Amino acid sequence: MRETDLYEPIKRLLESQGYEVKAEVGPADVVAVRGDESPVIVELKTSFSLSLFHQATDRQSVTDKVYVAVPTGKGQNGRRALKKNVTLCRRLGLGLMTVRLRDAYVEVHADPAPYQPRQSKRKKELLLREFTRRAGDPNVGGATRRGIVTAYRQDALRCVEYLEKNGATKAAQVAEGTGVPNARRIMADNHYGWFQRVAIGIYDLDNGSHESCERG
Repeated sequence: MRETDLYEPIKRLLESQGYEVKAEVGPADVVAVRGDESPVIVELKTSFSLSLFHQATDRQSVTDKVYVAVPTGKGQNGRRALKKNVTLCRRLGLGLMTVRLRDAYVEVHADPAPYQPRQSKRKKELLLREFTRRAGDPNVGGATRRGIVTAYRQDALRCVEYLEKNGATKAAQVAEGTGVPNARRIMADNHYGWFQRVAIGIYDLDNGSHESCERG
């Protein structure tokens, strides 16, 4: 596969829209001009890469109408990569095209436009809730997600410590003694495999599994 394989299908698409199209004009892979309009620039790559986005954002100093173009991806990984890169292009104000090489079909997934961010109130609330609930700063920035100490894990460990001292206890007493209001749900869900229900509403430690947990 070569970048040049993408050129003819994209050229035909742009020409069908009334553009005059030429390749390798200055630093641009593809330049299309229609009347007095601002030119369209398309940067070609055989896959998504950081250099592709570097080139495309450089071209924005010439025109607002800049696209990136790559071959159509395959399978679930291809669809996932496309979705993420469509989002990235929209944030950067870029357009995005894919070319299906077997039949030269060009699909436009995003057109260049100024980015208008939409914040998620729910995501913000979840972030701040986790920040507030987490005791101290037990993690190191940049660590992998595995082994991250969350507020939920800290609450579960408080329940473990309480049951270690007091043995089998009613969930309501664990909640009161630990200051963890959702202690019953944590022990019932048993996400880490540390707890067992010994009677209705009464929980104890699963001694065969909780001893191997990381307490950090």
